[in-house]
Amino acid sequence: MAGGRRSFLERAALLGLGGWLSGRKAAAQGGGPGGSPAVHTPHLPKLPFRMEGGVKTFDLVAEPVKREFLPGKVIDVWGYNGGMPGPTIEVNEGDRVRIRFRNGLPEATTVHWHGLEVPIGMDGVPAISQPLVEPGGTFTYEFTLHQHGTFFYHSHMAMQQMLGMIGMFVIHPRAAYQPAVQKDFGLILQGWGILPNNTVPNTLSMEFNWLTMNGKAGPAIAPLLVKQGERVRIRFVNLGMDHHPMHMHGHQFVVTGTEGGRVPETQWHPMNTVLVGVSQARNVEFDAVHAGDWMLHCHLPHHMMNQMVSMVGPIAHAGHGMAAGRGMPEGMGTVRSDQALSPELGPSLGRGTGITTNEKMVSNAVGQASGPHASHGDAPGAVPAERVPGFPQDMWMTMDDAVASPETEGLAPGWTGAMMGMMTTVRVLPPDRYAAIMSRVRAAKG
Repeated sequence: MAGGRRSFLERAALLGLGGWLSGRKAAAQGGGPGGSPAVHTPHLPKLPFRMEGGVKTFDLVAEPVKREFLPGKVIDVWGYNGGMPGPTIEVNEGDRVRIRFRNGLPEATTVHWHGLEVPIGMDGVPAISQPLVEPGGTFTYEFTLHQHGTFFYHSHMAMQQMLGMIGMFVIHPRAAYQPAVQKDFGLILQGWGILPNNTVPNTLSMEFNWLTMNGKAGPAIAPLLVKQGERVRIRFVNLGMDHHPMHMHGHQFVVTGTEGGRVPETQWHPMNTVLVGVSQARNVEFDAVHAGDWMLHCHLPHHMMNQMVSMVGPIAHAGHGMAAGRGMPEGMGTVRSDQALSPELGPSLGRGTGITTNEKMVSNAVGQASGPHASHGDAPGAVPAERVPGFPQDMWMTMDDAVASPETEGLAPGWTGAMMGMMTTVRVLPPDRYAAIMSRVRAAKG
């Protein structure tokens, strides 16, 4: 009784009675026992179930799908039930679940239930615990859930994981966690090696130039909408080749869960950056007391960008220009001495005299030979006095209109220029503004 009274008082103090009742309604529509709110996984649907003799039964299909990381950037990936990542499975501790799996891929696969304690025959490791499920084949997984926390399912074939085969598996506890949260979000972190003009990820790559949350890259990742005063949980899951130090601005949080379950409260301590390692889950919780549009992102610098590629061949530096007077063998790239990436085999103008010997300054960085610091009176090939070596470095590209949605309403003009790769925002909104935006969100979803 005392625990229930504390829960009510906390909610009443933070939200008011109306907010508490709306939270109860949301829980009834898909949350866990005891008032746990439903988990919201932006851009990803929930996997529906039906009851068969007291067993929650799900249909899961592995298949090739297309995913639009950014408007116009459509990638060929593999996923489940028409999406990538796959739909979220949300269940309760104590449930008996049955997953009827069908393989719609062109090669064999299985499904592993990451972090779940299941009978060996249900573990989903090909040849070790079950036969491979061949293309067009089926397999039924069934087990009782005696754990609670943030887990996930994925193919146990390594290259299939690199093509995107993962989904979140959330198990609510029998008794809601304390302190109670009013918002619960799930984010799946992934990295991709996608070469220019290719739509199929290079699964052999060790260089990852697209970073996504729930299959979207910034600025197309939907902001997380929170009403000021609410307590918030964010569940991170990472499946890729890189670890991600996830950092949030404006608030401190505590890590309350891992892929192994709930962390004892005695181990909680304030943080604002948590390292989510490969194959790990991390739950963080915080009180959203500071209004504002707060960044949430991986803090690895290269993970805050899109479409990076390594430069191939020799790099020409501003002020040096392109060589002239080279012969046919050099122009054809014939290596007669030195090595293939030598400046001697770099860009050249062929035979020429006078001004053609320094026709144009060239660079691997867009805009390095022009811009506000360049002087039109400089001699050909000269470096302007104002030039800073290595300038410019950072990119700035805005696309506010292309990714506009009710969730982004009211963000500062040009906000997308600061948002690439594995980056989004937690929008902590005053109650009246939160209500107005959420009304438009619901209207847009029909």
